[in-house]
Amino acid sequence: MAKTRTAPPSSENVISIIATGMRIVGDCDSAHTIRIDGTVDGTVRAQKGVVIGKSGRVTGDIHTADAKIAGSIKGTLMVESRLELEATAVVDGEIQTARLKLDEGAIVNGAVAVGRQEPAVGAAPPARPERTEKSARTVRTEKSQKSERSGKNGTLFSSGEKRKASA
Repeated sequence: MAKTRTAPPSSENVISIIATGMRIVGDCDSAHTIRIDGTVDGTVRAQKGVVIGKSGRVTGDIHTADAKIAGSIKGTLMVESRLELEATAVVDGEIQTARLKLDEGAIVNGAVAVGRQEPAVGAAPPARPERTEKSARTVRTEKSQKSERSGKNGTLFSSGEKRKASA
């Protein structure tokens, strides 16, 4: 009789599940995906993804490549690739992600940064030019001055009055 070998389960599709009614106090780390339908009080790190169901609650930070959220989070969400917030999602905290899909009805209370963020090491943020009184004034071109002199037609004012230049 020939023996048949069964292949071991693929480690690519491993999902760790925190089921409804289960509470974790502490950090969760996974090289794969974590699905949370229960409660986690601590940091969640998953290399591939985090899925939080409607009944899922996380009080702590989440670090992952992809995330799909339908439950609630109090903490920082750091998602390298794509974050989906479903209509039932509630996020109280900061979000940093490369891409964001936000369904109507989702609630976000906090700062949101979307796009690839590449901070320069030791670099200060770019300086914004100061707005001076001179730069705030309107610069009139020769053409605009001619149209103002021309009278009622072609001026910015309906009465045809010449615009007084403020020095």
